[in-house]
Order: sequence, then C-alpha cells, then structure tokens
Amino acid sequence: MALDALPALSMRDRRADPASFASAMGESYAGYGFAIVRDHGLDSATIARALAATKAFFALPEPVKRRYHIAGGAGQRGYVPFGVEAAKGAAKVDLKEFWHAGRDLPQGHPYRQFMPPNVWPSEIAAFQADITALYGALDTLGGELLRSIALFLDLDPDFFVGATRDGNSVLRLLHYPPMPPAPDGVRAEAHEDINVITLLLGAEEAGLQLLTREGQWLEVNPPEGALVVNVGDMLQRLTNHKLPSTSHRVVNPAADRAHLPRYSIPFFLHFAPDFLIETLPSCVTPDNPNRYPKPITAQDFLLERLREIRLA
Repeated sequence: MALDALPALSMRDRRADPASFASAMGESYAGYGFAIVRDHGLDSATIARALAATKAFFALPEPVKRRYHIAGGAGQRGYVPFGVEAAKGAAKVDLKEFWHAGRDLPQGHPYRQFMPPNVWPSEIAAFQADITALYGALDTLGGELLRSIALFLDLDPDFFVGATRDGNSVLRLLHYPPMPPAPDGVRAEAHEDINVITLLLGAEEAGLQLLTREGQWLEVNPPEGALVVNVGDMLQRLTNHKLPSTSHRVVNPAADRAHLPRYSIPFFLHFAPDFLIETLPSCVTPDNPNRYPKPITAQDFLLERLREIRLA
C-alpha cells in the first residue's frame, strides 16, 4: 500500500512561515517518524554527478573495490562489500554493498580520534570532488531541518547547532545489485537508523517501506526530486520517543524488475562524538516517563549500535 498520508512539505513554506512548517514536519515525525521534503534547494547537477560517481565505483571489478575495504574500520570509511551488514537481530545479511564518506577534519582536531580519514578511489577522477560536494550540501540542509525540529520541540532554534558541529555524519553510497531468481535474503531487512536524522535522496527503483504504529508496511515513494527525511535512534532517545525512530526496510523487487540494480544515497546526520544524549526535560511527562535515565555520549551509542549490526 502506498503512503498517501505523508504529505510532501515544501522548504519554501519554511521560509515563509517557519512555525507552520515546523509544526507540520513535527507532526509527520510524531506520527510516522518520516517526512518528505521538496523544494529543498539542492543543486540537481551536484546530485547527478554524485550518482554518476556512485554507479561508476560499483561498476569496478570486485578485486578493485575490495582494495578500499578497511579491515577493522567498522565500515566507517571506504568500501563495505556485499553481504556484510545485517540489521540488528537479523539472521541474514542484507543484499547490498556500500561506500562511506565522512567529515574531513584538520590535523589536531580533537574529534580526529573518532573520525578516521576518508579514502578515495583513484580509478574515478572526479569521485572525491563530487561526493564531497554532495556531503557538504546535505550537511547544510540537515542543519536547516534541525532548526525546524528545535522549533517544534520548543527549544532554542540553535539548539542543535553546537550539538552537531563537526558531527560524525556519514554519506552512504548504496548499491543493491540485480536479484537472482531465488535470493537468500532481502535488500535491506527491517531496521532503524542509528543517527539523529537521515536525509535520503530518492532511488530510481522502488522498495522503501516503513512500518506504521498499527503494524502495516507502507510504501514510501517521494515525488521526483524530493527527499525522504527520517528520525534516527539518537533523536528518538533525546526526545524520549516523542519523535520516534521508525522501522523501515527495502524489499526485493517484483520479478519483472529483478534484473535492475537499485542505487540510493542516504546522509546520516550525527551528533558530535562527545555530545551527551540526555533526555530533554520537556519530553518527560507523567504519561511518558523518562525511558533513559542514564545519559550516553553519541560516540558510545554509535559503537554500541555498530556492534549490533556486525560492522564493529
């Protein structure tokens, strides 16, 4: 079933009426954990170049791609081969491969101990420039959306600025190869994202579904050019589930589409590693007592979850 209850929110409305936009987005998150955002201002040429670079990398021979797999790196940079990552608690691995690019930090920055340097494939000349450009654009847009979330939560609009400054955000280039006749698993098993919010550029092939509170799987098909933006576990924890992190998955295609690959590019926006995720007092009520009385740093939370999904 397609998800018609999730309207596409316009960033133009945010500029015209910030409070109304924040309210609409917050209600979408409170109900579904997801929102669709259009008129976001991302340059279409920047997106196209990053997608072309993504397709070029995954078209490389397997031995070449594996040169960029960093053993012991918890998948935080470079290439993660097909069949490695699994959803938390899943019996089988996901049928995907991906590339991770993160934030570049200067020498001597205190967060360099938490963020390894990027690696870049030498086989694709413009890869670094194209991926870095999209990373920066999504990082900026994510900051704007967090201002609206802060407004919805009755926080200072700049609440998330310090919390995410030099955050451990990651851009993932995802490739789901064509499916064999009887695949052993699914493209992406049901899971929740680890981070604060995820900004997802729409895939050419369908398959993304979210799980409603009623237990129904609904298709998420954003309009062309729109973003899907969902709540991650860190924001869910911070808000004591006022903004829920919703289970979602990527199902296998129908038989007549199984020969086609699927590409998507999510940007996982993270807190700074030393940010303390401590339940917001305004999100604690008699009907919703504090579920997380013991705070945790974003870095410790991340490592805990990476172990659960078999990357660390």
